[in-house]
Amino acid sequence: MTPAALRAFCLSFSAATEEFPFPRNPELSTFKVLGKIFAFSHLAERPLKVALKAEPENAIRQRAQHPAIVPGWHLNKRHWNTVTVDELPAAFVRELIEDSYDLVVAGLPKAQRLRLDRP
Repeated sequence: MTPAALRAFCLSFSAATEEFPFPRNPELSTFKVLGKIFAFSHLAERPLKVALKAEPENAIRQRAQHPAIVPGWHLNKRHWNTVTVDELPAAFVRELIEDSYDLVVAGLPKAQRLRLDRP
């Protein structure tokens, strides 16, 4: 998966935006849904990595099964994983991104979830 494909996939979700909210880290792409972060990535860095939210049990299982998935760097390691994109199949990376988006959406108020067509 290329950086452009990663960006495009993250932005393909309903109400997803890309922001750069960290002045000390201006190149960090932050992908949000209705103001809540579901992915972080330095798209210009190699190897390409993306930090994604995960259910705690899934985060631990994913780390155990895939050496390319490690605890989230500078994030709550219980809820965030850092994924080295180039070391995993693109379809699996897309699945992890969608899971992160869905997890964040699930925490939104019901009215916002319904607007996103994700009850």
